[in-house]
Amino acid sequence: MEFLIKAAQLLMSLSILVVLHELGHFIPAKLFKTRVEKFYLFFDPWFSVVKKKIGDTEYGIGWLPLGGYVKISGMIDESMDKEQMEKPAEPWEFRAKPAWQRLIIMLGGVTVNLLLGIFIYSMTLFVYGDKYLPNENLVDGVWMVSDMATDLGFENGDKFVTADGEKIERFSDVLEKVIISKTITVERNGVATDITMPIDVIDQFLNNGNQQLFYPRIPTVVSGFSENSNAKKAGLKKKDILVAINGVSLTYYDEFKDELANYKSEEIIVLVDRGGEELTINVNVNEDGMLGFKPANLSLKQLEELELYTLASHKYGFAASFPAGYNKAIKKLSSYIDQFMLILSPSTGAYKGMGGFGAIGSMFPATWNWEVFWNLTAFLSLMLAFMNVLPIPALDGGHVVFLLYEMIVGKPAPEKVMENAQVVGMIMLLSLLVFANGNDVLRLF
Repeated sequence: MEFLIKAAQLLMSLSILVVLHELGHFIPAKLFKTRVEKFYLFFDPWFSVVKKKIGDTEYGIGWLPLGGYVKISGMIDESMDKEQMEKPAEPWEFRAKPAWQRLIIMLGGVTVNLLLGIFIYSMTLFVYGDKYLPNENLVDGVWMVSDMATDLGFENGDKFVTADGEKIERFSDVLEKVIISKTITVERNGVATDITMPIDVIDQFLNNGNQQLFYPRIPTVVSGFSENSNAKKAGLKKKDILVAINGVSLTYYDEFKDELANYKSEEIIVLVDRGGEELTINVNVNEDGMLGFKPANLSLKQLEELELYTLASHKYGFAASFPAGYNKAIKKLSSYIDQFMLILSPSTGAYKGMGGFGAIGSMFPATWNWEVFWNLTAFLSLMLAFMNVLPIPALDGGHVVFLLYEMIVGKPAPEKVMENAQVVGMIMLLSLLVFANGNDVLRLF
């Protein structure tokens, strides 16, 4: 069921983005009286699921959910319609239009995706507001959840301050900054400490199974018990909060865990907060330094309810949501570009993290959440805008390069050159598609 919910969200999100992207080409083409032969959601090799011709345009839904397209008359595109291109140009063809009109048509899809991302972020901020945990509110620092975090040089209680000299405002930005930055500055025992990130930090993160590295320090709350649990035998119960061992006060689980390791195979006295009432319980520690209970994985909301942390919350009016949405979109797009640039450097190992539809689908939650859905759709829209503007033949950016060449030189590039570039571009895109989705398959094993 979880798979179906994620798949449904992915399909709905991509359908919205593809249709609106193609409308970005379709509308200016119609405004400039350019014939559009096809407008398709998904691809339709050999046959289509649904199709209907209205005027000069065939509208349809293909069976291959890898995107969509508009086929514009007189344009060298993925259809490779050489027969049409060999005929004299007709007034309603793309190639017969002035270069500036063709440029607007080609940039229409990217423009729509960019504006759509800004608009969706604006509306989510207007409807849901913005709630986050400021780094400055983590007065006792963070918890190193994974061994990888300590291997990188971080310690429990570190307070994240800056990444490459830029202040880290939100706890939610910490992991991303660690991955893309060269130097992270933390405050450790009141002293600023610089930690240099290895060039292959992304590769390490991927080999770590994309596991969480950092989390706000949490209290020791019992959520369950292991088999033959000493904690359960001693009388501990779910929701008990363990606050001390042998008289040593311990606020956080990482402190409790470290202290417990000092008493392997010994009996200890644990101070327990049970619904506001304090009591002491004698418990045997096993040879591994464990009591046999599962700590609660508390959400930020639960931690706020326990009054351990204060989340910042901002509400936006309709007008104020648009500049806020713009700023959020620019920040997300800049972050994505930074991560994309790392992929181009093999030494970082970032290329191993490239994913296809499986990776994108895994970003969606297992239960339907409209706020998360729209925020992910906004991000994917910005991602599609950036990817499509890359100067790769077969993408919008490739067509734009040839149009700019024509506008500068005063004549179009030879059709044979454009045809060959289109073939090369399609091979590149299909290879990337196979590689990215192949990575998804390999992660299953």
